[in-house]
Amino acid sequence: MRPLARRMGRLGTETAFEVLARARALEAQGRHVVHLEIGEPDFDTPKPIAAAGVAAIERGETHYTPSAGVPELREAIAAHLKRTRGLGYDASQVIVAPGAKPIMFYAILALVEGGDEAIYPDPGFPIYASMIGFAGGTPVPLPLREENDFAPDLDELRRMVTPKTKLIILNSPHNPTGGALSQEAVREIARIARGNDIWVLSDEIYADLLYEGRHVTIGREDGMLERTIVLDGFSKTFAMTGWRLGYGAFPKPLVDPVTKLVTNSVSCTATFTQRAGIAALTRRPPEVDAMVAAFRTRRDVVVAGLNEIEGISCRRPSGAFYVFPNVTKLGLGNAATVASRLLNEAGVACLAGTAFGAAGEGHLRLSYANSLENLQLAVQRMREWVRSARSTPVRS
Repeated sequence: MRPLARRMGRLGTETAFEVLARARALEAQGRHVVHLEIGEPDFDTPKPIAAAGVAAIERGETHYTPSAGVPELREAIAAHLKRTRGLGYDASQVIVAPGAKPIMFYAILALVEGGDEAIYPDPGFPIYASMIGFAGGTPVPLPLREENDFAPDLDELRRMVTPKTKLIILNSPHNPTGGALSQEAVREIARIARGNDIWVLSDEIYADLLYEGRHVTIGREDGMLERTIVLDGFSKTFAMTGWRLGYGAFPKPLVDPVTKLVTNSVSCTATFTQRAGIAALTRRPPEVDAMVAAFRTRRDVVVAGLNEIEGISCRRPSGAFYVFPNVTKLGLGNAATVASRLLNEAGVACLAGTAFGAAGEGHLRLSYANSLENLQLAVQRMREWVRSARSTPVRS
């Protein structure tokens, strides 16, 4: 058999799905596992949104659409971005895709090639580095450190920029830390991008899940709309992960090339899914705000509970639905070891911080997109496991 293309060796994966598979295997053996590994809202899609999708199916809207999306949804997205973030993208600059991840895929494929460098947050969503490498570029990690509240060191960012830097990826609110960029940081990153003629991919999938302050988007900075791609979608805010519906707002020179990538890969996004998206943005059911309030309550409970466990410290995140506790003082091994033992010995599925990059060492990522009861059970199990593990002598 002839070998695979060499680029396949540069393609990474998401550890969350690997941990989920191991957790399911334990459950098949009769073990009870609290799932804190997957970044998926535990709520159902609000009924008015689901009803709009069902009604579209019943009307026979099950055929192809234009590759970039139905005009009504593109218009609703452009209006949403203008109303909520002050962004002046025209509807013709919006491209709809089956999920937000394809927008990341298309943007990086359209911009990055051999010899290019792309700066991305570390720890950060693992597909950033995976796709940069797959496209033939060089991934350049920008460390986010706990002592800086997981904000980027802007002097460090300046030093990283070279004539080869083609793209900077931002994510705020941030996965996995829950941190959010300040207005001052965004303004300075915009200066760096403008001064060095760098594109920006702003991943704003958690923009509506912010508990303190207001969301700041780099696209509002002077001269940035023409060099910024805003990535967003419906999975997190509207509990629509399985609907597969995302979008990107692109500078005009990228619209046609990216639309061609959509045509060549998926043709288009399901019509009835897009109709559900229109309902989500134009009606915004009250269940959405109730979800955000529930996440805020869960965050506070989890952070307080983790900080009561000796050897664990946890900052309170500003957004998303993740906590990123520091477990170095447990003295029980590296992050991967602690995460593995928590799953196998305590029945708590979470991720090692290193699943999101080398800078995540010493931390775990826990998703609090689960019921308050399960979150309290997870913290209790972690507390009991830590007490037992630290008191058990290490075998020689």
